[in-house]
Amino acid sequence: MNISLLDVVGPVMIGPSSSHTAGAAKLAKTARLIYDKPFKKVRFGLGGSFASTYRGHFTDYALVAGAMGMSEDDERLGQSFEIAEKEGVEFVFYPTEIPSNYENTARITFVDENGEEFFVEGASLGGGRILITNINGLVCELNATMPTVIVQQQDVKGVVSDVSTILAFNNINIGVMKVSRTSRGDKAFCVIECDDIIPENVIEELRQVNNVLSVVVVNIKGE
Repeated sequence: MNISLLDVVGPVMIGPSSSHTAGAAKLAKTARLIYDKPFKKVRFGLGGSFASTYRGHFTDYALVAGAMGMSEDDERLGQSFEIAEKEGVEFVFYPTEIPSNYENTARITFVDENGEEFFVEGASLGGGRILITNINGLVCELNATMPTVIVQQQDVKGVVSDVSTILAFNNINIGVMKVSRTSRGDKAFCVIECDDIIPENVIEELRQVNNVLSVVVVNIKGE
């Protein structure tokens, strides 16, 4: 049986719970990295045990902290409400049903100044680990432990090849690649976990590929 030290002692974090606090903060911070735009409001839909215990485990403070860009070990986590309010960011919590095989789930919805919405769904798995399961309608599996490229594209031949060629040309090794689409010939998504940080010039190259609609990069260093 393979057991890591992380599974035994948990992550470096502000407590009290690796699942409800550290995992929640990391989940919200990863969602913010994926969204990567200014926002005026964020709504936290809580499912499973998050919905019933979020106040007692400081899940609410952790989620707001993550959405404001703080890590799970940030000493300001307990002041996240005040920090968000000072920056003019509204936040609200509500219970919801999130289809998932996991107990601690959240739907994090960012709202910009024009009222446009973007949501990220995910789960806290324990030990500070997370899994992103839906990005604004894209069903995926993203554990946020490696630098990740998320490409939205038209479902036509050659796009995935062009994207992978650019990464290879820039000496960026692909660890895992998952491609999905809404329907044939419609929009498709490519989630690529890499061994290396993706520099800005490579991100711009990817955005110039024909039939690529958007590129989001989550530059989280591998554990």
